Amino acid sequence: MNVRHARQIGRGAATAALATGLILGLSGCGGDEKPPQDDKPAKNSAPAKVDNGAGAQQPAESQEPAEVLGTLAGQDGFELTVNSAERDSGGFITVKGMLKNTADKSRSIPVGMQGNETEVVKHGNSLGGATLLDSQGKKRYYVLRDTDGRPLTTTGLGIMKGGASVPVFMQFPAPPAIATEVSLQVPTFTPATIKLS
Repeated sequence: MNVRHARQIGRGAATAALATGLILGLSGCGGDEKPPQDDKPAKNSAPAKVDNGAGAQQPAESQEPAEVLGTLAGQDGFELTVNSAERDSGGFITVKGMLKNTADKSRSIPVGMQGNETEVVKHGNSLGGATLLDSQGKKRYYVLRDTDGRPLTTTGLGIMKGGASVPVFMQFPAPPAIATEVSLQVPTFTPATIKLS
């Protein structure tokens, strides 16, 4: 065996011994420690479900009170509360809120809410008749539709139980940035002025 070969074997053995020592040293550190315990109960990752009165299950709303931008009063005890009206980078405004049956008995959603446009009506009960009126720019904006004529709004609305609420949304083209307030108009409801964010 020559000297060079003996040195390479010695280096390899020293490297292996050092690596083994490090592994054993690290595995021994903190082995007796237990992870800190939280006094809080574990959270359930699945949101609770509530009956919206329209036959579908919806996630429960958070207990924090939502901001109210405006309230539209409708026929037969229906009420539409607007909680947000946000612009997005694509040039749209999405209006979100809650539709509530304030009566103590079940009622059908007013058919007039969907408007009277043939393309929208054929897709069932919706908020397709909603419009935004920019009085400063003197322009009305209608709910957007997809290529099949479906309105970009909550659809499939039917009978709501007394006291039931359902979350709703409507998407419109955005007015110019200088427009900070618009009037939300939904057929069969009183209009309401809402601020855009």
